[in-house]
Amino acid sequence: MSKDYKKTELSALYEISKILGSSLNLKANLRSAMRVLSEFMDMNRGTVALKENNEIVIVTAYGLTEDEIRRGRYKLGEGIIGRVAKLGSPIVIPNVGDEPLFLNRTGSRKEINKDNIAFLCVPIKYKSEVLGVLSVDRLFSSRGVSFEEDLRLLKIIASLIAQSVKLSREVENEKEALREETEELRRKLKGKYRIENVIGQSESMQEVFESVHRVAGSKATVLLRGESGTGKELIAKAIHYMSQRAKGPFIKFNCASIPEGLLESELFGHEKGAFTSAVSSRRGKFELADNGTIFLDEIGDLPINLQPKILRVLQEREFERVGGERTTKVDIRLIAATSRDLEDLVRKNWFREDLYYRLNVVPIYLPRLSERKEDIPLLIEHFLKKFNSENGKNKSVSPEAIKWLIGYDWPGNVRELENTIEHVVIMSKGNTITPSDLPATLKLNEKRDVLVAGSLKTMIEETERLRILTALEKTNWVQAKAAKLLGITPRQIGYKIVKYGIKK
Repeated sequence: MSKDYKKTELSALYEISKILGSSLNLKANLRSAMRVLSEFMDMNRGTVALKENNEIVIVTAYGLTEDEIRRGRYKLGEGIIGRVAKLGSPIVIPNVGDEPLFLNRTGSRKEINKDNIAFLCVPIKYKSEVLGVLSVDRLFSSRGVSFEEDLRLLKIIASLIAQSVKLSREVENEKEALREETEELRRKLKGKYRIENVIGQSESMQEVFESVHRVAGSKATVLLRGESGTGKELIAKAIHYMSQRAKGPFIKFNCASIPEGLLESELFGHEKGAFTSAVSSRRGKFELADNGTIFLDEIGDLPINLQPKILRVLQEREFERVGGERTTKVDIRLIAATSRDLEDLVRKNWFREDLYYRLNVVPIYLPRLSERKEDIPLLIEHFLKKFNSENGKNKSVSPEAIKWLIGYDWPGNVRELENTIEHVVIMSKGNTITPSDLPATLKLNEKRDVLVAGSLKTMIEETERLRILTALEKTNWVQAKAAKLLGITPRQIGYKIVKYGIKK
């Protein structure tokens, strides 16, 4: 072997080893390695074929077209490539024109009949496992070394390739395992911490969803607390339709929407002649809710004189209609909601203490929209889809407008956001909603300037960082426990701790 050949060989090996270790893009790395063989060693049509089930499939090649590569599929033992893969031993064909086992399946060797091509093929082995085959062409005119020297070089390169293939497959297996783990977590979250028609991925809404799942199967009275527009009716419906009463009626009633003089009749019904306009008997909301659920919204506005009757229904499940003497028994579940401070009303004797305790069996607090800003983009997307469909539009919201919407304090909560999206879908001129299309009330909010200074991505990342920090503090900085609390894997929380530079 000449000194020049040795020097060229070492240069080729150096370049190939550097390429194979440069990234995890296996196919690109292998193609670059085959290019080095062509340019440095005059070995043409360098091809790597790997085992896939019971076939050997060309995954990359230098000097072959995409169509030629796609045709390169061999069964174990078929042709030279199939035979090398099956036996695990190298084969040299000095002249492919004289070898009937040489299939030329790719159709890339148009000059095959010129009888001047040698074909060298070595197995790609990791320990004793054959992963695939490395093959090259040699033109007779370029021969200046023996086949043994060529095979020695190709075996070294095949060994380097085997390590890259094994590493790539291990990485892919790990990624697939992580994808499966993530999908399993997603399925669990969907089944356990999601509610149909209620949107929210924030920690506060996940707590609401978990409470709903826990209480839905019971018979307990539920008190929903939260400002107007936070979605109390949606949560009440979710509890009903996730309960054993789902096939029964769901009757809703707003205690603040009916004049006080009509409230008793609306709730308990009346008999014919009970009062001037009572021309016939009528069932009230409690009767209509029999074997189902009654949802009393804004129960904090219930007049004090009607509260004992509500308490009796809760305790005894019975009442009399207005103007009637017959006792009516009902099987109902009561879900109440209020945006008022019931404790303060009790202190002022505007709300009965005994009724308060009967209602407050399972309280669920619904957060303000400003307390779960990470849910705003999801809500925007939901309402945008809804009102685009209703109005035959195809509007989208610009990133700048989303910043405005996130920055606003939303005193009217989700209901105000819904109305805002409906307004801009109808009234905006172009297909992209910009800050200039938003109502003036949003743009005048003084808190917006502080919040809008950061990008949407920064705000979301800061929220995530704070959630991780809070979880770590709650679990005394035990990462595995904090990950479980957040519903992510220890690997994921470890990555995010490094990403956000979180330190104890």
